[in-house]
Order: sequence, then C-alpha cells, then structure tokens
Amino acid sequence: MAEKSDPNSKLIAENRRARYDFAIESDIEAGIMLLGSEVKSLRLGGSNIAESYASVEGGELWLINGYIAPYVRAKTFGHEERRRRKLLVSKKELVRLWNATAREGMTIVPLKMYFNDRGIVKIKLGIAKGKKNQDKRATEAKRDWDRQKARLMKQNG
Repeated sequence: MAEKSDPNSKLIAENRRARYDFAIESDIEAGIMLLGSEVKSLRLGGSNIAESYASVEGGELWLINGYIAPYVRAKTFGHEERRRRKLLVSKKELVRLWNATAREGMTIVPLKMYFNDRGIVKIKLGIAKGKKNQDKRATEAKRDWDRQKARLMKQNG
C-alpha cells in the first residue's frame, strides 16, 4: 500500500550544490528558531540556503547567511533577511558537531529546509568534508557511467 503524503510536510529549500561540493559523512535534523513573519514567508516559499553554513559558537549552533524573504504584510514586526538564526539540537549532537568542526576540519552544511509532518520548520544538516577538483571529476565520471550502464541494461533487457 502506498504511503499518503502529508499535506503539512513540504520542502521549502534544498541545497543541491552541497552534494557536488562536499562529501557528506553524516546528517542530522535540527529545529530552527524563527520569528512569525519568517514562518509566514517560508509558507509562501521565499528562502535560499545555497550560500549558507552552520557553525558552533559559544556553545550554540547557528545558521549563518540563510536567506528568508521579507514578509510583505509584516510592516512593523518584520525581520532581517540574512540574520543569524539559532539551530536547536541536543547537547550530545552539539558536542559531536563541535568535535567534527574543530578537531577534524569538517564543515556543517545545510542540505534541506522543510516543514515536518506537524508543520514545524526543520533543517537537515550534513557534516561534510570539502571535495577537491579531482574528486568532483571522479564523482561526475561515476555518475555518467551509472547512467550509461542503466541505458545499456534497459536496451538489452
């Protein structure tokens, strides 16, 4: 039986370039602290996380340079488009993220921002290591070969 898609869960923004530029080691889900005008703007679909990253500062996790479009109807109580937003994770995950970035030289990259099944904004973060140019070429060659292999299997099968 096919699963029913929940009307509340909806993809807001996706960082498709992250998988090209970084080798994703693991990922976690985090909550994000938003203002009311930011949530309303996200429901309309105005956001971008392509140039953003997350960082552990002062014992807290922050999303830096994430864009959420201004909400037109919130005149007095609006928000800054590129303000730093606090991300909510458990202390255990925060320690793991801090160790990965400080000791191992990893980067925390946002992969997706979405509304979960309860209608709450969540962000999926990837703990990643940057790829060099030769790594990117190898990934492209493997992807091309996989496509070609699938075509051959489809023709012969």
